[in-house]
Amino acid sequence: MTTQISASMVKELREKTGAGMMDAKNALVEAQGDMEKAAELLRQKGVVTAEKKSGRAAAEGVISAKVSANGKEGVLLELNCETDFVARGEAFQTLVQQITDQALSSKATGAEALLQEKSAAEPDKTVEELIKDRIGVIKENINLRRLTRYALTTPGWIQSYIHIGSKIGVLLELQTGAENPAHAEALKELAKDLTLHIASVSPEYVHREEIPASVIEEEKRIEMGKEDLQKKPPEIREKIVSGRIDKLLAQRVFLEQPFVKNPEKTIAELLKDKSTELGTPISVTRFTRYLLGEGVEKKQDNFAEEVMAQIKH
Repeated sequence: MTTQISASMVKELREKTGAGMMDAKNALVEAQGDMEKAAELLRQKGVVTAEKKSGRAAAEGVISAKVSANGKEGVLLELNCETDFVARGEAFQTLVQQITDQALSSKATGAEALLQEKSAAEPDKTVEELIKDRIGVIKENINLRRLTRYALTTPGWIQSYIHIGSKIGVLLELQTGAENPAHAEALKELAKDLTLHIASVSPEYVHREEIPASVIEEEKRIEMGKEDLQKKPPEIREKIVSGRIDKLLAQRVFLEQPFVKNPEKTIAELLKDKSTELGTPISVTRFTRYLLGEGVEKKQDNFAEEVMAQIKH
């Protein structure tokens, strides 16, 4: 029995993978309509790269961040709205600043906890009620989607970076040996460079050891299924796939990536050099990178249907 492949199925697969129309349709036919299997087939055929994300950045709003003056606490958050016009408006920008300021002074570790707190801007309301009040004024839905908070109790520095347009944001935590005020500026400068790198290159893990075994196995399974290897002897296939997997993983690991401002060095080598220069061990313990609307599908309105609905009313 032949599975019917609809235009909407092809559209969904194209949006998830970035593949061309005929490639998407052929993959769906081969996979008998199974969306995940079709996406895997596209990767095996080399149509889609491993780095392609399944979600599309479609929601509007702002990524915001703030770090305390002593570099020991920092927050990164995403506040969404429906249109870029509203996101750039004074009312929304003021709300973003109010929530970011409160997130830094608060001990809340996530968006849900912060929403339940009394608003510092308007103490008679919770943060959630403050947002609802602004929805009534701005006339668009507003959502505090996510919040990350870092707090250091050991020597080191927390750094944030917001890319132009507030569509990408990064929060980074560096740890060092003993505190040395003389090294503060150099450490801060290093942290700035590292956040810029993360914003630009989008690593997923600090160390290779953090990569789940399931992720490695999935990559191996996909590489083993690629057409260019099917006629090679098993031992040769295994060796080639091992080399490919090593390269794929290195691209996703922060410490193994070439430093964006000096590709001759990896991030690990940069940290080693800075540690020697400043006479103290320097390590990156964690980072968070937000891309505005990542994984959120923007509502697709049918203009003709909208007009007809208005006429009927």
